[in-house]
This record gives sequence, C-alpha cells and structure tokens, in this order.
Amino acid sequence: MTHKLDLFNSTIEQICWLLVEWLGLFYSMTTMDEQIKIILERRVDEVIDREQLEGRLKNGDKLRVKLGIDPTSPNIHLGRAVPLWKLREFQDLGHQVVFIVGDFTGLIGDTSDKESERPMLSEEEVEKNKQTYFEQAFKILDKNKTEIKYNAEWLRPLGYLDICKQADLFGLHEFSSRELIKRRLEAGKRVSLRELLYPLMQGYDSVAVRADVEVGGTDQRFNLLAGRTIQPMYGQKPQNIVICKFPLLGTDGRKMSSSWGNVINITEEPNEMFGKVMSIPDNLMPQYFELATRLPEKEIQEILKDSSPRDAKARLAREIVELYHGPAPSAAAVEQFDTVFSQGQIPENMPVFTGADSELIDFLTKHNLADSRSEAKRLIEQKGVKINGETASSWETKLKAGDVIKLGSHRFVRVN
Repeated sequence: MTHKLDLFNSTIEQICWLLVEWLGLFYSMTTMDEQIKIILERRVDEVIDREQLEGRLKNGDKLRVKLGIDPTSPNIHLGRAVPLWKLREFQDLGHQVVFIVGDFTGLIGDTSDKESERPMLSEEEVEKNKQTYFEQAFKILDKNKTEIKYNAEWLRPLGYLDICKQADLFGLHEFSSRELIKRRLEAGKRVSLRELLYPLMQGYDSVAVRADVEVGGTDQRFNLLAGRTIQPMYGQKPQNIVICKFPLLGTDGRKMSSSWGNVINITEEPNEMFGKVMSIPDNLMPQYFELATRLPEKEIQEILKDSSPRDAKARLAREIVELYHGPAPSAAAVEQFDTVFSQGQIPENMPVFTGADSELIDFLTKHNLADSRSEAKRLIEQKGVKINGETASSWETKLKAGDVIKLGSHRFVRVN
C-alpha cells in the first residue's frame, strides 16, 4: 500500500512539474509573440516577405539584420534614429545586427527622398561627417553586440564588370517609374546616371554583409528591394525587408532635414532637446510619441486622450530626453524649461564658450551651435539669434566677454 502511495505521489509530482514547464513554455512563447509583433508592426509601414520572416523569427533562427546610414551631415537626428531603434529591437531578441556607415555611398549621394539631384560630397566632407557616427549610434545600439562596417571597404574595389553585371538585373523603366524620379523627368529636371547606380551599391552592401534582413525607411523601398534582386546572383537567399514609417516631420512641420535646420539631433544637450520638442506643432505629437519614444501604444493613447496639449508635450519631451540622456538630465531639463519659459528668467547655469572678439558666425560654427556656416547665416537671417536680449542683425557682429547668446527660443550660451 505504501509503495502504491509513493508511486501515486511521484506521478502527481511529475505531472505538476510538466504543468509548470508547459506554463513556462507557454509564457515565453506569448512573450516571444509580443516581441515579434513589436518588431513587425511598431513604427513599421511594410514587411517583405512578412510570412517568411515571421516564421524565421518564431523558429528561433539567428538572423543578420542590416541598416546603413550615409554621413551626409555630422549628426544623427530623431528621424534617422527610427530605423536604429528597429535594429535595437532585433538586437534585444538575440539577432546579429550590422550597422553600416556609408562612407562610399555618402560620396555618391542618394536622391530617393529629394525633389532635385543631390550633389556629390567631397571625401573630406564625408570624412568629417562620419567621425562620431558609431558613437552616436551606440546611444541606441548595444556596442558589444553590434557589427560595424564602412561600405567603402567593398564598394571602392568594384570594377566596371561587376557593376555591369549588377546593372543588368534592372531595367531603366523600373528606376524612372519611382515617384520622385518620374516627377523630375516630367518637369524636365536633370536626372544623372550616377543616381541610377546608387540602388546597386546599397544592394551590394547586403551581399557584402550576407544580410538576412534589411531595415530602412519608406523612401528607401526601391533601394531595399535592390538587395533582394542582387543577392541571388551571388548565391545568397533574398533578404527580408522591414520598412519603417518615414518621414518624421521636423520642428517646423516639414520633413526633418539637416539642410533645413529643423532637426532634433540625438546628441543635443538635454535642455536644447527638451525645448525643441516643446516647440513642435501640437498635431505632430502622435507621430513623435509613436516614432521617437518607446512607450507602449496603449499608454500613448491614454496620454493624448487624458492630458492637455501642454502636459502631453512636456511628457513627450521628457521621454525623448530620458531616452538619450537618462532620468536625471531629463528632470533637470523640465525644471530649466519651467524656469526660463514660465518665469521668463535667464538660466543661472549655461554652457560657456571662448569667443570674445570673434564674429558671431565664427562663434556659432566653431562651437557646433550650428552645423555649418550656411545654417548659422540662415539662423541669424531668420532672427533666431539674440545677444543680451537684442536680435542679432548681422552675422559679422563682434562678441565680447560676458555676452549671453540665445539661440531659438530655448538655448542659452555665454561668451567667455
């Protein structure tokens, strides 16, 4: 009888353990499904081929996931950070991410999102712009789990024969039917043969790193598909593609672009970043919450529904600053904003830069308060710079020690 009781208890114990293991497996599968849903839907406009990619993710295949960014300006802004966060989601799920800085494609120039031809950059410009790109990307990506590349490594050695073989895979009609290219041709604007080569180069990047998945924006759709076309020629399976929503609009409601000066860079100091977010039009808040924060969709909906526009925007600004700088700087930015704007005071603590006896434009560009001399001139001409409370009338204005310079409506610096 005792033996039968022990056997019964042992059987019950095994059943209990199996039940615990099954529940644990079920929970992990549910969590995995949620993570996959985030990867394939959050900030996503389209997935090619979704069924295949979803199956590979659920099977636990370790994928090589690629993103390339051209260093056409020195800074990565919130719009360019959207696909970087998608790359981070893949990384958090255990996949190998490959971040490519396009030091060669940056020379050639991609006009996918341009109404006119993008001029070629000089090697000196690209070299200067790319200096801190990996450092900036590691504000989002895990440095220790990221494979980093410059695409000049494989694109520069390519010869005409390689390029001709790749070009033979595409028809001119495919390129000319792209919306912006078609519009330019119909308007009689020039489209250079160089522009036709750019998709080949981006596609070959996928071959070089053996990409299973490529991430990009909606403006890159043709270039992303080029990788799927070229890879089979080199004996590789066509990559899947995750196309992120694009563009994130800038502080003035137009597409966020360094050339227009309406950007919020991920390296902006906390007070500047907070103030810029507070300056966006109210109707952009849903887009910013979705694309520039990591808050759950349900929480975003509650904030937008239950908060005043001012409080919702302050929450948005706080979340974005905390994402790139941490909780303490974010809290300090909230306090500074309230002091400067609610109470109309000049902040006690502000950055101090050497610049007595220098011209205003030289001061702004030397200390990276503007990305370029042309941006500095534009900022001054648009009456966006004040010196000791007075609007600066000339970019040749000489500065003196102790001058307080206000840039836009929220940034203060002092001249040493």
